[in-house]
Amino acid sequence: MAQQGLLEEPSQGGFSFENCARNAHLSSKGFTAPKAYSTGTTICGLIFKDGVILGADTRATEDTVVADKNCSKIHYMAPNIYCCGAGTAADTEYTTNMVAAQLELHSLNTGRVSRVTSACQLLKQYLFRYQGHIGAALVLGGVDPTGPKLSIIYPHGSSDSVPYGTMGSGSLAAMAVFENGYKPNMEVEPAKKLVRDAIAAGIFNDLGSGSYIDLCVITKDGVDYIRPYDKANLKGERQGDYKYKSGTTSVLTQSVKKFDIVNEHVQQMEVA
Repeated sequence: MAQQGLLEEPSQGGFSFENCARNAHLSSKGFTAPKAYSTGTTICGLIFKDGVILGADTRATEDTVVADKNCSKIHYMAPNIYCCGAGTAADTEYTTNMVAAQLELHSLNTGRVSRVTSACQLLKQYLFRYQGHIGAALVLGGVDPTGPKLSIIYPHGSSDSVPYGTMGSGSLAAMAVFENGYKPNMEVEPAKKLVRDAIAAGIFNDLGSGSYIDLCVITKDGVDYIRPYDKANLKGERQGDYKYKSGTTSVLTQSVKKFDIVNEHVQQMEVA
């Protein structure tokens, strides 16, 4: 009886919504919730005759600011599986890295090539656990012993197995290109051009997408990660000369202030 009293009670299953009450209490005290930034991306993928092609733009935004012009959105999952991520950059990168580690351990334990279905299931279960609070919309593609596979995974944990699909804020423009030009059993070059055109449509019709176009061609013989595959919108050259001679603009008033240096300290910066 004494030993039974020391045993821990089994944890209760299900979800915990304690933070909802906490957030409501903080709001009543005048604390405002963090602002959610709008995200922007165009990612897509399709199945062609010999495998899968994934595509993505390279613009990373922070609300209305372009934070990175050359962001890599096609993440490594396994030697035969890659995944495009849209949404919050940190969420997509952390989620794909974590599942990639689990796939590697599973492959080493079983001695088999990782299956696309296994990666899809791990991603779905992880995202569903957080009820959509992880901002990761994914396009998963790869070639395993069962053939080429492509899956669309939504932030809440649902998924679709499709011959072609798009995600991100520019997905509607990219899907229009796919629905107009996709054909089963396409050759590799026409398929690459179709993915390129789909990403370009997202770039030109969505402010959150831009810069370059990355492609990842996955076949049973290996992976060809082309970065960048194309530059959708090149920066234009200046047509005129914007240099003006000194004195062109008149100086109306001039004020010079002198400061006395009280103390000066020079610290060497570490560069190693």
